[in-house]
Amino acid sequence: MKLKSIIMDEPAVMRTLTRITHEIIEKNDGITDLALLGIRRRGLPLARMLRDNIHRFEGVDIPLGSIDISLYRDDLTELGDAPATGKSDIPFPLTNRKVILVDDVIYTGRTARAAIEAVFHYGRPKAIQLAVLIDRGHRELPIRADYVGKNIPTSHAEVVSVMVDEFDGQTGVSLYQL
Repeated sequence: MKLKSIIMDEPAVMRTLTRITHEIIEKNDGITDLALLGIRRRGLPLARMLRDNIHRFEGVDIPLGSIDISLYRDDLTELGDAPATGKSDIPFPLTNRKVILVDDVIYTGRTARAAIEAVFHYGRPKAIQLAVLIDRGHRELPIRADYVGKNIPTSHAEVVSVMVDEFDGQTGVSLYQL
């Protein structure tokens, strides 16, 4: 893959997550009954950053968990006889909460669909909202994010790479040509 451009550096990502945090607080009239679920893998560190921002702005810690969607993917049979699965970590009840799913990129919508299905395995939330850092378009399902950091129109021959310090040693967003 060839680097085409750097979309966001670390300060831009942090500013964007700050804006998304304020949008979450405003849309939900505060933080009552909110919980964040990071979609494994890069959604979890982004969810942590949102939780830390909410604590900074509201002075309250809201529940944070992670959700693994491996078993809920619609291409599971294409992944082999024993697909690798991770572990969901939801140390609080989801029933009657407003659950905000957090992911790095929304593309076809299939990951979000799988995450919604996984959430219902753990409880019946009052509402499910979706926060993404990047929306690159090309939806195959009628799913949209409630909170979007940046819309990046892309071609199918491009890859959006979100980097987070926890996994990549740096934070930012880059666009690559296949």
